[in-house]
Amino acid sequence: MPRECQVTGKIPVRGRSYAIRGIAKKKKGIGLKITGIKKRRFLPNLQKKKFWFPEENRFITLNVSTNGMRTIDKLGISAVVRDMRSRGEKI
Repeated sequence: MPRECQVTGKIPVRGRSYAIRGIAKKKKGIGLKITGIKKRRFLPNLQKKKFWFPEENRFITLNVSTNGMRTIDKLGISAVVRDMRSRGEKI
């Protein structure tokens, strides 16, 4: 299963991690210098969660981010499932 939120569509994004050394100019140093740059990934905060779906009288398991859980709380599970099915996603 890919690392993607089924509700919001959040996926991992790429970024950089910086290694910094030195003493800040405020503290009478010569300033902070970047001594190394590494590539990294920012992963979405995914949770596997079961939701009760009253229209079909069953539980559904979704791989959602915490932001997706807030969306479900706000709109309701039936509206979110309707939107997911209109996108062609199988539940």
